[in-house]
Amino acid sequence: MSIKKFSGVIPPVSSAFDNSGNVDYTATKAVADYLINAGVSGLFYLGSGGEFSQMNNLERMKLAEAAIEVTAHRTPVLIGVGSTNTRESIELTKHAEKSGADAVVAINPFYWKVTEKNLAYYFDSIASATDLPVLLYNFPLLTGQDLTPEFVKNLALKHKNIVGIKDTIDSVTHVRNMINTVKDARPDFSVFCGYDDHLLNTLLLGGDGSITASINFAPELSVGIYDAFQRDDLAKAAELHKKLIQMPNIYGLDTPFIALIKEAMKLKGLPINTYCLPPTQQPTEEMKATLKQFLLSHGILK
Repeated sequence: MSIKKFSGVIPPVSSAFDNSGNVDYTATKAVADYLINAGVSGLFYLGSGGEFSQMNNLERMKLAEAAIEVTAHRTPVLIGVGSTNTRESIELTKHAEKSGADAVVAINPFYWKVTEKNLAYYFDSIASATDLPVLLYNFPLLTGQDLTPEFVKNLALKHKNIVGIKDTIDSVTHVRNMINTVKDARPDFSVFCGYDDHLLNTLLLGGDGSITASINFAPELSVGIYDAFQRDDLAKAAELHKKLIQMPNIYGLDTPFIALIKEAMKLKGLPINTYCLPPTQQPTEEMKATLKQFLLSHGILK
């Protein structure tokens, strides 16, 4: 069986809810339509910005089913299945496969720091539970534990369906070492950056694209950089890069910044409610005004 290779620009899609925390199917479809029309290479649901950590298993399954339904096979759908609980991750993985997902994305356990043996067992268990492609998700700022390039290489050599990683770490050196170490052993392995401002560097280093929050509200920047790079138009890529490297300034306005991403999407005309699952609260009017001015000043809003 051939395993799909992933590349390009894949947004970690913001989850759309009504004010009671139920999935808003109309908004979920509108967001999917918008991102697909913008030329993204796939849609990643139930990542950090998708609020998976604020959901129970049933809620995660309902969101996954809604995402797969509204996307309707127009682009690959990746479903986040990571958990502090290996059994839960396996259950979510099997559900994603049964529901028609194209891949799963697994962050490492994020409460205990575990030994490398236990960490390997966690990813072994997920990869062995499915025929779907599995992407690893490295976010040491939140998990407290880094997935090192050597560790990732060993997993990729053991499991052919472990096909890539979202490397959410603010270090070009780490991304470079991940590319060099893992691709040397598995040339088909995909390395995505998880920080907006590392997309162009990731591509120049031989990586495969990005899975970053700003794609939700400014897909034209990341998609434009990726497309320009594929055409060897580095001048255009650099021009767009100058805008993209400013986008992380938004994330400092609130912690977590999930509601601000939804507010930015709303400002772009998407019919998404800015409601987030607790404990995340609505941004203040001051935050909204600062965000709007930022987007206007950088040409994201006209």
